[in-house]
Amino acid sequence: MKRYLFALLSAFSLSACAQGTSTPDAAANPAAPTSAASAAANVPPPPPGTPAAIARNAILSINPQVSIESIHDAPLPGFQEVIVAGQVLYVSNDGRYVMQGSLFDAQEKRDLSQSGLSQLRKRLLSEVPEEQRIIFAPANPKYTVSVFTDVECGYCRRLHDDIAEYNKRGIAIEYLAYPRMGPGSEDFRLMESVWCAADRRKALTDAKAGRRVTSQPCANPVAAHYALGQRVGLTGTPMIVAEDGTQMPGYMPPDQLLAALQRLAGAAGGR
Repeated sequence: MKRYLFALLSAFSLSACAQGTSTPDAAANPAAPTSAASAAANVPPPPPGTPAAIARNAILSINPQVSIESIHDAPLPGFQEVIVAGQVLYVSNDGRYVMQGSLFDAQEKRDLSQSGLSQLRKRLLSEVPEEQRIIFAPANPKYTVSVFTDVECGYCRRLHDDIAEYNKRGIAIEYLAYPRMGPGSEDFRLMESVWCAADRRKALTDAKAGRRVTSQPCANPVAAHYALGQRVGLTGTPMIVAEDGTQMPGYMPPDQLLAALQRLAGAAGGR
């Protein structure tokens, strides 16, 4: 029980960390772009006495500093599904019990907890304007994925080495920044320089290849992207997210990613 509570409280602490990371950058760079995607979650309190309100109060009684992304009826009867810092929690309607983890439907053979997360990712990513992304796309893409990337990440570099192959298969790659070392690190500053470059695509390619990128400050979305990554449940880079909010299982070579996107499209068409 103690280990469970520690893990749960650590998850909540991650949410507080996600809120705090953008503050120093915003103060140092007041012209930095802001959007709903970069702001902390601000879900209006549910009506008093409702199961959602009781669940909200239960979570806040454990840690009042957290930001709750969403609360709604869970697929599990008698529980509310609460998303905090990209993690799914289930709270009993009386507020007494809190469970953390996946909810798997043995009959349907699917993870029900991913549905709420996918909807959250789709909503938050839709709020990131195109001009804040670095895009590599074919003329008429069949599929588009958002990719949280880090210039120091080996698998991120591997993905970028094959960028032309993804494009040949009709897949557009739209990059967002996630410097894993965090604010204040050299990694973070390098990614800011990439997003501040006159030719962002070239600067990103150079940085991933270990070539020098001219250091220059500007209003940039790196801090907002970093906070957003934590809100959508990022645990490692590259994080590939399909248009419907589905998270792919880490790095995928071009043919594997294409097959996965085709399966998603087929499943959506069959509903």
